[in-house]
Parts: sequence; structure tokens; C-alpha cells
Amino acid sequence: MSNLFLLEAAGGTNMLMTFLPMILILIIFYFMLIRPQSKKDKALKKMRDELQVADEITTIGGIVGRVLSIKEDTVLFETGSDRTKLRVKKWAVQEVEKLADPIDNSESKEKEKDKKEKK
Repeated sequence: MSNLFLLEAAGGTNMLMTFLPMILILIIFYFMLIRPQSKKDKALKKMRDELQVADEITTIGGIVGRVLSIKEDTVLFETGSDRTKLRVKKWAVQEVEKLADPIDNSESKEKEKDKKEKK
């Protein structure tokens, strides 16, 4: 019984020592699990928002194709040599491969012309 009275007398510091491990575990969970997952989710959302026509995409189900049109929350793409068209939700896009822009080719041609002129 006397131990119980001693614990009640030291109540403030004892309460802190009781909850300190729980607080430390929550902090560790935040930095090890929650924060990295939220960063990954933001990157995935940004990738889906920057989706453009003619990009090569892979869906969550593993279907690969080229984007034909993009609407608010859906993507129309064609897959295979038979040009099958599929419409999926944007959240189903797992991976995007950007294709080279034709604008870049014109810039490289200008650089080649400059090299020839210097000779």
C-alpha cells in the first residue's frame, strides 16, 4: 500500500515517464512510415497531373499503351498493334514514359548547322 501512495505523490513526473515511450514511438512512425508515404503519394499525383498526349503509360494492371486523350479524371489510350482503345481512370496509371519532343529535334538541327558554318 505504501508504494501506491509514493506513486501518487510523484504523479507529474511519473505520468511523463509513462507516456514518453508512446510519444517516441509515434514520432518514429511519423518519420519512418507516414512522411515517406506522403512524399511518394505527392510525386505520384504530380506525375499523373503532368500526363500528356503521346506519352507511353503502364497501368496498375500492367497494360502498356500510348495516350490518345486526357479528360478530367480519365485517360484514353491505345495498346498493341491492333490499336485497341481503352479508357481508364487517372488513378490507374502507374508509370509514365515521356517521349522526345519534336521541338528538340529542330534545336539539334540548328546546332548541326552552326557546326557546319564554323568549318
